[in-house]
Amino acid sequence: MTNIQLIAAIIFGLALAHTFAAKSFERLADKYPRHAGLLHFFGEIEVVFGLWAFVLIVTMAIVSGGAAAVEYAESRTFTEPLFVFVIMVVAASRPVLETVRGMISIVAKMLPVRTAVARVWLCLAAVPLIGSLITEPAAMTLAALMLAPTVFTKNKPEWLKYAALGVLFVNISIGGTLTSFAAPPVLMVASTWGWDSAFMAATFGWRAAVAVLVNATVVTYLLQRYITDEVATSADTPAPLAVRAIHLAFLAGVVAFAHHPVIFIGLFLLFLGFTQAYEKYQSPLILREGLLVGFFLAGLVVLGGMQQWWLQPIVASLEPTALFFSAVALTAVTDNAALTYLGSLIVGLSDHAKYMLVAGAVAGGGLTVIANAPNPAGVALLRDGFNDESIGLGGLLLGALLPTAMAVVMFLI
Repeated sequence: MTNIQLIAAIIFGLALAHTFAAKSFERLADKYPRHAGLLHFFGEIEVVFGLWAFVLIVTMAIVSGGAAAVEYAESRTFTEPLFVFVIMVVAASRPVLETVRGMISIVAKMLPVRTAVARVWLCLAAVPLIGSLITEPAAMTLAALMLAPTVFTKNKPEWLKYAALGVLFVNISIGGTLTSFAAPPVLMVASTWGWDSAFMAATFGWRAAVAVLVNATVVTYLLQRYITDEVATSADTPAPLAVRAIHLAFLAGVVAFAHHPVIFIGLFLLFLGFTQAYEKYQSPLILREGLLVGFFLAGLVVLGGMQQWWLQPIVASLEPTALFFSAVALTAVTDNAALTYLGSLIVGLSDHAKYMLVAGAVAGGGLTVIANAPNPAGVALLRDGFNDESIGLGGLLLGALLPTAMAVVMFLI
């Protein structure tokens, strides 16, 4: 352990504390309006890790020299933050959202419950599972945008919104495990360990699907009395089929080249040009929300890169069952993809231990904002529906406990 590693661990701990205290800054902003702008800035959960990443780089420059700080920052891989930003903006575009919402409505009318209730259930159950095809960040974006006007509104009980948020985050985290490319923690090990989509579906997928369906059903049952049958109408011109098809093609292209930023950034620039060309069929793109989420994840990449010295020995020293529960807990305070990546570096890990590590990492992916890469996207899109227009990390943790327990039970069967 070097001095800078110890300093980085302390800064990482301060960032975690700041994340849990973010809602307090929003309350302070109301109490001290003179400094409301700065306090709101500190209260933005998406800002936290990027802010503390700057603190780390400045500290590293002071302790180890400017060249070392720049070299470390440039050694980090920022493909995932860039991808999440791009996929959020493309998936949230009106033609894509109209298409998915239309498909959800068609299926909802076939189910033996009120259509509005069925829509909510499908957003919490089907969309997370579709995340195995379109990636978890895209599924989170679509589910959050469709649930925001129905479930996450100021007139709903706060505890129930946190329960729904916990289910959404957990279901997204485990719902992407039916394939080998959609969930970040799976992607980190799939190539190294030879896990293909057939293996994922047979080993993880069916267990995840059962947990997703149970979690969605329970919380939808609790929500049903608060869900109205009114369907929001829009005065916007519906996008023609050709425009929708082109938007879906852009979405598919970004997913297909998710690990090649040069390609998906190029596609994104073409996408921006297309939205300008057919502006009448567009709503404002969520560029601000996407950039904030990307900033959050980039900060996590910078801070997380200095935590290997204490995380990897923990992972390497545990027996499979202990490793599973430790992975669930560690995921809450580290990104689950970072955790499984460290596991992939360990030589001689048994097949059972590999399963337990990844299962624990995805099961705990809904406990906190930093536990899974798509979670900051959900926070950015849904926080306006909560009191103080911010999401308390304690409330999220409590809301995610029961759905996490359901995932734990299924993965241990």
